[in-house]
Parts: sequence; structure tokens; C-alpha cells
Amino acid sequence: MKYRLLVALAISSLLLPALAQSQALTSLSSLRVRYNSLKVRTQPAGELKTQLDLLDAELAEAARLGQTGESRRLLAKGNVLLAGNTWTDAVDYANSLVLRSDRVVVDPADRYTVRLEQIYQPAIAISNALKARATLNRAGAGQQAALVVKDFGQFTGVSRDLRESPYFLDLDLADVADGNYQLHVEVVADTQVIGASDLLITVRQGLNALVAKLEQGAGSAPAEIRADILYPVDRMRQVNRGKLELRTFNPAEDFAAAEAVLTASAAGTNPFVGRSGDFKRHYLLESANEIMPYRMYVPSSYDPSRGAPLIVALHGLGGTENSFFENYEADFPRLAEQHGYIVAAPLGFRVDGSYGWGLGNAPVDPTVQFVQARSEEDVMQVLELARAHYNIDPDRIYLAGHSMGAIGTWKVAAKFPDVWAAIGMFAGAGAPATLSQMQHIPQYVVHGDADSTVSVEGSRTMVARMKELEMTVQYTEVQGGNHGDVVAPGFPGLFEFFNSYTKK
Repeated sequence: MKYRLLVALAISSLLLPALAQSQALTSLSSLRVRYNSLKVRTQPAGELKTQLDLLDAELAEAARLGQTGESRRLLAKGNVLLAGNTWTDAVDYANSLVLRSDRVVVDPADRYTVRLEQIYQPAIAISNALKARATLNRAGAGQQAALVVKDFGQFTGVSRDLRESPYFLDLDLADVADGNYQLHVEVVADTQVIGASDLLITVRQGLNALVAKLEQGAGSAPAEIRADILYPVDRMRQVNRGKLELRTFNPAEDFAAAEAVLTASAAGTNPFVGRSGDFKRHYLLESANEIMPYRMYVPSSYDPSRGAPLIVALHGLGGTENSFFENYEADFPRLAEQHGYIVAAPLGFRVDGSYGWGLGNAPVDPTVQFVQARSEEDVMQVLELARAHYNIDPDRIYLAGHSMGAIGTWKVAAKFPDVWAAIGMFAGAGAPATLSQMQHIPQYVVHGDADSTVSVEGSRTMVARMKELEMTVQYTEVQGGNHGDVVAPGFPGLFEFFNSYTKK
């Protein structure tokens, strides 16, 4: 029996999906989109379709009951089945493992403890004694031994039920240099690895002293730049608590930026006054008691004596305030400079915030409802901050987004229809019934007919209703276009479209 178990585990290891980066796990929204997109591409039939129909019903019930661990298990199972593989007890076990800690941004002077846990109870029966093996790798190195920075060795006495009894690993990082790392922990039965989990961490010497310096300095700084100084401290704490993924935070850049603001403040200057180009700002979202980032582009042609046009740009699912600046061939800020637009890009509270629920019904789940409400609030707060800091032409305020951001654009525009001069959506979907609320708003819509993430029907139905209402709409359907490759080529047309319209 023991031999058969180990053989099964060895075979199943070939079928495992990419390791989860624990702490703030990939959002369920992102996992659902990934699973649904794979279903669209695979077009399951026969027995596979029957299995997935049953799985979808179980997913709906898990969502209704708020069983997030079970939802993750079912989504992992669906992806394994869609890949043509078998969901075994061994694969089930491997997908249950996660690594967590009280912090993922670490001062190496502190003793570091991580917990090996399970997010759901797997079906497998394990009779073997379990051990853990831990290494610290360069971030992105995976399991390549040549890139191991430190081998922490082997740990004994790992529980077979890590939900009931998480396993604590005390690790010494005192000799680890500053940088980004991947902590890799394997679970071993005899000599066979039966599962593993990774945790991305950032090590920074002197972190504790730097935090104290920023907190003390912010106390005497002007209120209008206090959030810019405290942002990395607050964001680090939210990441450490698992509210946000580490990838939403760049400790090296964000701490350096905060120190620069503190230095300017100590010299009696506000470093953002008169600043042009690409930079980040921050503010306290009081309803969540979190400091939120937003990214700005101010063209070199900006003249405070004349009203400037403004675009509020909404990222897609899993994106951040950086998406419209760093993705899509970095065309958006270049075009903003060329056409003289100020750009404000909010995070939307969370990478999966959805920008509210528009004119629809609020989500039943109170946690989802809280996140979505804050997401919409973040968008409107950033708009007001841009208007407070710059001379914005009230008749030339625009809203645009891609994917979740396009869906959010249709929701936010319908809820606040008196704000926008025109709106632009790339690869989105909306509720045609809401169009009567924004009948006066010109709309620019782009979608690829080969989009497996958000069906082109989402835009087609909206555009069809717009035409029935005799609305102003420019629709481009890209033959063979997928979810992402239609965006950057559509940006020049978006700016030209916005140039043509002021608020009615």
C-alpha cells in the first residue's frame, strides 16, 4: 500500500499546475476567469463536459456558502481536467498546500517564521511520516538548485493534517542580502516529494529603522503629502496581512520614493507642485483605513491657467495602477503627452475590485460587497484628487478601461453619467438596460472576435442597443483579435475620439 501511494504521488507530480505563491493567494475572480477562458478554448464535450457541469454546480454552491478553500480546490480540479489529466488524491493534496507568515517584507535582523498550512482538507490518506525541506531561491528561480541562495535543511514532525496543525518553520535570514526571493518548501514522505508551496518575500536590511524614520517624519509633514510618505509602511502591512499580493508593492522603489518626499518636506517644499511626466501619488481611503496609490501622467504642455482634459484609466482583472503606463507597449502615456491629456489611474482598491456594481444589485457576500464598494469609491476619489490638484476642464473628463476596466467603465459611467464627456471600452461587457442612463455619452468600443476571456458578444449586445437608442458610438471589431492584442492598436483611435467630444 505504501509503495502504491508513493508511485501514485510520483506520477501525479508530473500533472501539477504551477505552484501557488502563498500569503495573498491569487484572487478567486482571477482563477474563475482563467478556468472559464480555458473552457472556452477547450470546448469540452462528452464525459468531460458532464464532469465540468457537475463541478460548476459544486462551485456555485461553494460560492453561495462562502467556502473559498473549496472553491479553490474545485477550480484547480477543473483546470487539471481541462488539461486532459486526471484529478487524483495526490494532485488534490499538492494543491491544498500554502505557505504563510506574519510578514513577507522582512528585516533580516528579525527571526523569521513561516507556517506550512492547507487551504482545504484533501481526500488522500497518508500513513507515512512527513518531513519538510526548505530552501531560499532567487525570485523566479523555481526549483533550480544552482540558484538556491540558502538551504535551510530538513524539518521533521510535519503533521498529516496541516489544517488542524500547521507546521512552523523558524528560519535565519541574518546572512541574506537585500533582494527578492522565493521561499520553497517541499513536503516529503520517505524520500518522495508529495507536494510543495512557494512564498515570495523581500529582504531589506534596516527595514525597521526606515519604517520608524518615515512614521516619525510624516508626523511633522504637511497633510497633503503625508500619505505619500506613509504609503510604503501601510502597503507593507497590508501585504504582510495577506490583503494584497506582494507584486502590488515594490519595496525598493516605494520606500525610496517616500524617503525622497520626506527629504523634500524637511526642506520645506512639496515635490509634486509643478511636476510633469509620470509619477505616483497616494491618499488615505478613510472608509477602508488604507493608503491607496494612484498613478499620474501630466503632459509637459500643461498650463495651470488653462483647463486640461483628463482621462481616468481603469485596469483589467489582476492589474494595478501601473497597467496603463507599463503594459500595452507603454503607448498610453506617450499618446497622453502627444495630445495634452492628464491621466489618472487608480488601483480600484484591489486588483479584482470590479469598480462597484453600477446600477445593478449589490453582491450578496458582504466581503465582496465591501471590496466592490471601496473599488468604486477609489475611482471617484482619484477623480476628485486630480480635479483638486490640477485645472481640469469639467467638460473634458473621460473614462476608459480594458477587460474588467471596460466592464467597470460601463458601470461607473451609468452611475455617474453627468461627469463624462466620452468613454472608451476595450474587450468589455455591460448591461444594455443601463445605456438609457448614459444615452448622451459618446462611446468608443473595441473587441476582438477571437476573445476567449470576455466574449465579443459582450460588446456586440451593448453596441446593438446603442444603435437602437441612436447613441454616438464608434465600434471596431477586430477579426482574429484576442483579449489583449486589440488594446494598444486601438489607443490612437481612442485619443482621436476623445478629442472630438466635450460634455453635452
